[in-house]
Amino acid sequence: QVQLVESGGGLVQAGGSLRLSCAASGRTFSRYAMGWFRQAPGKEREFVGAINRSGGSTYYADSVKGRFTISRDNVKNMVYLQMNSLKYEDTAVYRCAANFFHPADTVIAGHYDDWGQGTQVTVSS
Repeated sequence: QVQLVESGGGLVQAGGSLRLSCAASGRTFSRYAMGWFRQAPGKEREFVGAINRSGGSTYYADSVKGRFTISRDNVKNMVYLQMNSLKYEDTAVYRCAANFFHPADTVIAGHYDDWGQGTQVTVSS
């Protein structure tokens, strides 16, 4: 099990940027693929992107491809979501999640074992 805490959310104008961080506890962080999901009010939870255990491969939803970048630091037990060219429709609570058993490119929320509490991102139009 890994404990996850997100930070870095806030209010930003459309076209702006934010960097979300996810701090993980535990010494086995590098054994987990990591994902980011988001959920807007009244909408279902949505896969944003994921990164494999080494950090060498990343996967993105079409809606964020080319604008968002996921990275990780297995020494610091951190995963990041750099969000550029933000749009109003990116407004949501963003949560990081850890995936131990499944392929790193899974988009299924049920495949992720541990979740952070989330951080709010609000993009003003």
